[in-house]
Amino acid sequence: MNYTLMVLGMALITFAIKAAIFILGGRVVFPPLLQRALSFVPVTVLTAIIVPMILAPHGEGLELHWRNPQLVASILAILVCAATGRQLLTIVLALIVFFGWQLAVL
Repeated sequence: MNYTLMVLGMALITFAIKAAIFILGGRVVFPPLLQRALSFVPVTVLTAIIVPMILAPHGEGLELHWRNPQLVASILAILVCAATGRQLLTIVLALIVFFGWQLAVL
């Protein structure tokens, strides 16, 4: 029962925040510093979700070795994206390396 109440409470809070933003619309003006800070939220949330899956894919401590296909593919993705700036190429090459590495090593 406690988990149900917790999930319902989180849903209610999320709904209230999104409804307030939708209802207030453009009437609320944030200071430039806050607008700049809020622009980094998507990147930080995505990083917080992805990095643990790369560094500890099995949830049992860090796996910083060459047999970790998530780590190898993510390093390649960073290098390809930095070198070319092409998102589709980055995704395709990283997926090929991830699945190929997984088949070759495991």
